Amino acid sequence: MTSDDEDMPTAATMETDPDTGVVTIKRKLIRDAVTGQQLKRRDAVNIENMRPALVDFIRQDHPDIPHRGFLSRKLIEKYRSRFISELLREERGELSVLENEVIESLESHDTLTENIEDDYEEKRSLGDRVADGVASFGGSWTFIISFCAFLAVWMMINLVLGANEAFDAYPFILLNLVLSTIAALQAPVIMMSQRRQEQKDRLRALNDYKVNLKAELEIRHLHEKVDHLLNRQWERLTEIQQIQIEMMRDQAKKTERALKAVKSAKPPQKKAKAPAAAPEPSDGSQ
Repeated sequence: MTSDDEDMPTAATMETDPDTGVVTIKRKLIRDAVTGQQLKRRDAVNIENMRPALVDFIRQDHPDIPHRGFLSRKLIEKYRSRFISELLREERGELSVLENEVIESLESHDTLTENIEDDYEEKRSLGDRVADGVASFGGSWTFIISFCAFLAVWMMINLVLGANEAFDAYPFILLNLVLSTIAALQAPVIMMSQRRQEQKDRLRALNDYKVNLKAELEIRHLHEKVDHLLNRQWERLTEIQQIQIEMMRDQAKKTERALKAVKSAKPPQKKAKAPAAAPEPSDGSQ
């Protein structure tokens, strides 16, 4: 058995209805070894099923806890978060805000996985949306092809009109001014979009860190708990084997005593004498 409900007490009272004869079983509530509060079966955990390191940590505050006592799950989660805090503080020094959030999520069993894309999209302003649109369009083949076509048409029109009638005669000074203005405006807009993307990536990385840290702590907890339960299983199997060996020895001794008693009670048997042989008739008597 590997569940937390292993070795739960099954103390119950049986009441029989004198009229109908129906037997009803009423289970007694379990008492918390620390607070003395009465707990239901599903809200109590046997100390023997807990990790020894966590039990020792709880005993620092409550040394009078019996070895076969029971604790409430809420109290265990509280001490578990404190135990993890001390463990992380010893390994990494002062805890950060993210690590405190992970510890709180372990205590409250909350999930840390977040959809960064949706949360970030909801907080975008109009300027952010325009910057993202400009960066998306400016970094596409559609922009490159359309801009090259625009330049070709601009120069062709001015060349066809000639130097006297062209609005931007060669060497296309107005076109250079337009290109410089577009470049001067497009660069900071794209940088704004890239900065927002960096913030989004940073939030995603922080969320991944929190999820990975929580998974690491949970896996460590499960490994220690499984090892503890396996050790208990081996101890119980060894005890059962010793009991079976003692029972076999007792049975062998009883059988040996019974055989000795049967042998001692059986009377000795005397050998029967062989009957005398009849005399053979002689030939002279005929």
